[in-house]
Amino acid sequence: MAKYSYSSNTPEIEELASKCISNYHIEPELYTRYDVKRGLRDINGKGVLAGLTDISEVCSTKEVDGEIVPCEGQLFYRGINVKNLVNGFIKDNRFGFEETVYLLLFGYLPNKTQLAEFTSMICNFRTLPVNFTRDVLMKSPNNDMMNMLARSVLTLYSYDDNPNDISIPNVLRQCLELISLFPVISVYGYQTFSHYKNGESLVIHNPNPKLSTAENILYMLRPNSKYSELEARILDMALVLHAEHGGGNNSTFTTHVVTSSGTDTYSTIAASLGSLKGPKHGGANIKVVQMFEDMMFNVKDWEDEDEVKNYLKNLLNRKAFDNAGLIYGIGHAVYSISDPRAEIFKKFVNKLAVEKGYQKQFGLYSMVERLAPEVIAEQRKIYKGVSANVDFYSGFVYKMLGIPNELFTPLFAMSRIVGWSAHRIEELLNASKIIRPAYKSVSERREYIDLANRG
Repeated sequence: MAKYSYSSNTPEIEELASKCISNYHIEPELYTRYDVKRGLRDINGKGVLAGLTDISEVCSTKEVDGEIVPCEGQLFYRGINVKNLVNGFIKDNRFGFEETVYLLLFGYLPNKTQLAEFTSMICNFRTLPVNFTRDVLMKSPNNDMMNMLARSVLTLYSYDDNPNDISIPNVLRQCLELISLFPVISVYGYQTFSHYKNGESLVIHNPNPKLSTAENILYMLRPNSKYSELEARILDMALVLHAEHGGGNNSTFTTHVVTSSGTDTYSTIAASLGSLKGPKHGGANIKVVQMFEDMMFNVKDWEDEDEVKNYLKNLLNRKAFDNAGLIYGIGHAVYSISDPRAEIFKKFVNKLAVEKGYQKQFGLYSMVERLAPEVIAEQRKIYKGVSANVDFYSGFVYKMLGIPNELFTPLFAMSRIVGWSAHRIEELLNASKIIRPAYKSVSERREYIDLANRG
């Protein structure tokens, strides 16, 4: 701890911050002049091609008469349409996350024997090192679960006998352990924090080897370990739909960038967690729930389209909620007409809303999903269509499941760690160069002035 500390609003820090603000500005027109793709996307939202992947494909456009036009969104895991994958799970009434993990990591669907053996392996890895819960989670509880998860991942480096080996067998072993442990660390981390913050009883359940990942999350999280089959099935569906989304999303691209430097698995995944934490990425589902809570408080009649539309206009005009000018959960960097994950999810959300008595809230969500694109089109100049994305409904589902807000983004991480693992292995096997895009300097050349002569 430093002898002297400064808060962010002290005169000294504010004066130095003002220097940053005045000396970091880049004129917006320079981005156009030098044809810089801000956010590595063009004006239509199309991403700059930065790599190749065989893990998944995100489709939002098609060619018609030689012209590229928007189409209904599609998502493929290893060439298999996610809608077909999900329908297979539904048809056989089985949990699908473990099977999805196998598909994404190894490139094909397992048979019954392979799936049983793999699921058993995942269960065996679902054990934290001796005293980890006490020494890492309980002795220094963290109010931010994503930071807690990242810290825990970096700490696991110290428990690994061979942490720096980036051979594929060793990296695969590390990834399988992290996939298995993310739910345990996240739930235990939240429970210990709640215990110390709120004085709640600390009830920790060991994972049940007979249960799926989704079931275990609810089993460990709830004091009585009780859950309905529908609750577990929908949580399993959420894990399947969040597991992977191409190499260009921010956290997965982070995985590729950091992996390309040759660093260890723990450092790579911690960096990806830092990316996912952001409200523009994995933290968006919390914003959606908070936005709707504000909407429900300020809109008197949830069935009045004019009143709801007026609230949405206020959101865009920075007059409602957080004054950010955004309708959270609407729009996506790639999809324009539809997000297939949101479409799949919505069918199950309705069933859960009925079981939990949230039909009125679901009606409001459905209305906003329908009205928001119209309002955005009226209020903003847009270059592609907008639709509800997967975050629009995921936070609502977690809320109905009684999952605390603090675990919304960690739930995303529990799933996306699968995609990160697959992309890390893909980068190690196929790339030979460190990823280093170019940045053009727009600074002016200046003469050096001796210290004695500076004003």
